[in-house]
Amino acid sequence: MPPLSVLDLAPVPHGSTPAQALRNTLDLAQHADRWSYNRYWLAEHHNMVGIASAATSVVIAHVAGGTERIRVGAGGIMLPNHSPLVIAEQFGTLEALFPGRIDLGVGRAPGTDQLTLRALRRDPASADTFPQDVVELQALLGPLQPGQAVQAVPGTDSNVPIWILGSSLFGAQLAAMLGLPYAFASHFAPGALMQALQVYRERFQPSKQLDRPYAMVGINVIAAETDAEARHLFTTPQQQFTNLFRGVRGQLRPPIDDIESYWTPTEKAQAMGMLACSVVGGPETVRKGLEDIVARTQADELIVASAIFDHGKRLRSYEILADVHRAMGREPALAG
Repeated sequence: MPPLSVLDLAPVPHGSTPAQALRNTLDLAQHADRWSYNRYWLAEHHNMVGIASAATSVVIAHVAGGTERIRVGAGGIMLPNHSPLVIAEQFGTLEALFPGRIDLGVGRAPGTDQLTLRALRRDPASADTFPQDVVELQALLGPLQPGQAVQAVPGTDSNVPIWILGSSLFGAQLAAMLGLPYAFASHFAPGALMQALQVYRERFQPSKQLDRPYAMVGINVIAAETDAEARHLFTTPQQQFTNLFRGVRGQLRPPIDDIESYWTPTEKAQAMGMLACSVVGGPETVRKGLEDIVARTQADELIVASAIFDHGKRLRSYEILADVHRAMGREPALAG
């Protein structure tokens, strides 16, 4: 089985606060560290009352400072919102503080709406220069070159690993061209997953950072003691994605008994389309779901989102997943 990692949006449950969400994030990260998860990534979103990780590099420092082994990083930084120099300085600083444990995943989307994008003082057309910005960021994090007038301090020669994030073929092509690891956002946009993986692997060009393709696939996992309990907990992300289509932003909602009364048939089709890469159930169901996703995608790593309302049940979900993963890793491979 490939390694497992955690994608945490630092969710703010209904009735809670961003401060509590960030405390929950650190608590989950410390448990994930003990449960042998590989990475713990946080994502940049703005003007969203249900997500507390807007200042992503600050939250990464919070998590890395409270953990010991696990890699901590961005999944991702929305590079069009920033100058490459500022991101190189931020992640160079993180690497100086937590050497060998920092990842920098970058994406092309703004992570917000157009009004908020203007509030960020960014030009909407800045996404058009994403490939050039990635190359500039690579140079700023790489060795100092003769005659280089501008450098990131800290940052220069830190060689923080850069990942390309994507939900379309664009990111796959860029990651392949630059020889970078690729993470696909199939936990909310699974439509182009298989085609993007094929493009990435077929077109990959080795680089100083990476000599062969390395693809990480995003999935949702809601694990519980029984299938019925997991399906009940799953109504939280089902409500969340339904509300996206309604244009309603809000905090994470508690699970409900009857999701069918919450959404229309059209909303159900839309939400479940976005949630197609989800594994929901008790331990055995989770095991089968992981086997199926790995068999289909041949993923080098899985990164798991779990939008569960209750923090204790969220911890338990990741614990069950870790137990299932560990048991699968101990089993002998089948011959043939």
